[in-house]
Amino acid sequence: MDLSKFQVPLSNGSTTLPSPTPSLVLKAITLGRGTQNYTCAAGSTAAPVAVGANADLLDVSSLVPLMASPQTAQLFLKLLTPYLVSFDFGIIQTVRIPILGKHIFDSTGVPVFDLGAKGVFKGKKTAGIAAPKAACRGPNGRGDGAVDWLALAEAPGSVGLKECYRVETAGGKAPASCGGGAARNIEVQYATQYWFFG
Repeated sequence: MDLSKFQVPLSNGSTTLPSPTPSLVLKAITLGRGTQNYTCAAGSTAAPVAVGANADLLDVSSLVPLMASPQTAQLFLKLLTPYLVSFDFGIIQTVRIPILGKHIFDSTGVPVFDLGAKGVFKGKKTAGIAAPKAACRGPNGRGDGAVDWLALAEAPGSVGLKECYRVETAGGKAPASCGGGAARNIEVQYATQYWFFG
């Protein structure tokens, strides 16, 4: 499986994420589908507080090299995230695209990506840019917006993977305010591409 011809999207049209470290090799391209998770304290009118994420990682690493060109493959992936965020999560788990692993946050708030035999990535944010203005806001195009694109560097505990990029996001952004009321947790549906380098 040769992924050397594929370039991770870095620009939202006006701002650009830093490039991957030149000595690293692209190890996996995945589609993440799940929820961005937030919490609201009782009576709060502030913005919800981000507390993590929970997502399946669908492996498209072996699919994209079969397409006519890297450009065609990357356009296909770009179109997939708005589709995935609108698709029933339970059905997605039964599709033939293999689920490579899982994305969660550990008890200390560190994002963890378990890619099975391809490695484990524990990340720390090194850069972030807003999603493009035209990015899908959420399921069926409705929601509070797409979460930021991110560049992550390895944190202690990573195995075999050094950098990760979250790009081409769809949905995931919390509402602007908790709106008062009872304490509650908020799960916001999202989809994205995760690119892993090692």
